[in-house]
Amino acid sequence: MGAELSLRNRFERGLDAPICLTWELTYACNLACTHCLSSSGRRDPHELSTSEAKALIDEIAAMQIFYINIGGGEPMIRRDFFEIIEHAVGQKVGVKFSTNGTRIDETAAKRLAGIDYLDIQISIDGADAATSDRIRGLGSYDQARRAMDNLKSADFGQFKISVVMTRDSVEQLDEFEALAGSYGAELRLTRLRPSGRGVDVWDALHPTRQQNRDLYQWLRQRPHVLTGDSFFHLSALGEPLDGLNLCGAGRVVCLIDPVGEVYACPFVIHDEFKAGNVRERGFRRVWQESELFRSLREPGSAGACASCGSYDACRGGCMAAKFFTGLEMTDPDPECVFGHGEVALEKKRVALRPTPSPDHSCRVAVAISSK
Repeated sequence: MGAELSLRNRFERGLDAPICLTWELTYACNLACTHCLSSSGRRDPHELSTSEAKALIDEIAAMQIFYINIGGGEPMIRRDFFEIIEHAVGQKVGVKFSTNGTRIDETAAKRLAGIDYLDIQISIDGADAATSDRIRGLGSYDQARRAMDNLKSADFGQFKISVVMTRDSVEQLDEFEALAGSYGAELRLTRLRPSGRGVDVWDALHPTRQQNRDLYQWLRQRPHVLTGDSFFHLSALGEPLDGLNLCGAGRVVCLIDPVGEVYACPFVIHDEFKAGNVRERGFRRVWQESELFRSLREPGSAGACASCGSYDACRGGCMAAKFFTGLEMTDPDPECVFGHGEVALEKKRVALRPTPSPDHSCRVAVAISSK
């Protein structure tokens, strides 16, 4: 336990390079998921060019960052997608990329299966089409399943199935586990954050306090189910879940958006958490010299959580969840397992919450045919 605390204390002060670097390749997307944390839909005309993307990868490799998480939008929409990920792998930088699966036909699956150091995460939001399509769009579930079938047929190996926990999907945990098992895939669960378009649906979709307690018990019994540190706020209930169990924003994680802006966390795409642009300063300088990141690496205050005996377990919860619900960084997490966040929200009666920037949503949701 002492070694774990020492490691966590070191991570809180920040590292020379991030452990987890998320890079949104594009805001373009052929879906319009209601909870999209980057409000994706339309491509930004100023996104990094192919040559700029490769130069960024070279810098990442020089910093000895061993893998990057690529997302979007839908990253496979970029015409140079394969060129970019193959360049990364050639530089010994592993790639983990998230996709809605709509572009993984038989040909793409075979090409992906031939690339080393590649991890694929396919997103669904329900164990059945009716549940998932309510979030991701008509026909999207069938397309994701077809992508899984194509990867399995191409002998890709073990991929991941990623699910955001909502009030509906959290009731299907056993079904998700069975689905992953049928493909020999890993199951990865993530927390619904009130970020991007999720700001508008969080109140209606985030799990109830009892559902979060049930989720905690379910995860405790299944250490093979991946979560990253999505649910470290639940660790206040007892034994900590696997992971660092802290907010890594600007300390061990950050995000690079399609136009090169660097944000402290993938879930707080907002000007207040913007650290700099790789076009102007290069990524290394932003990571190591940003005043924002330096401030985030300073010892934090327990704030309103100081009187709670579980602060060391949950560390006050998620910065993004607080920010986009209108709470202060020193307030409890809005989904505090003891209800303190709900009390804080009720007291403040937040009428106007921060909105993510920028918003690339399409005006009309895109329906994906299942044919």
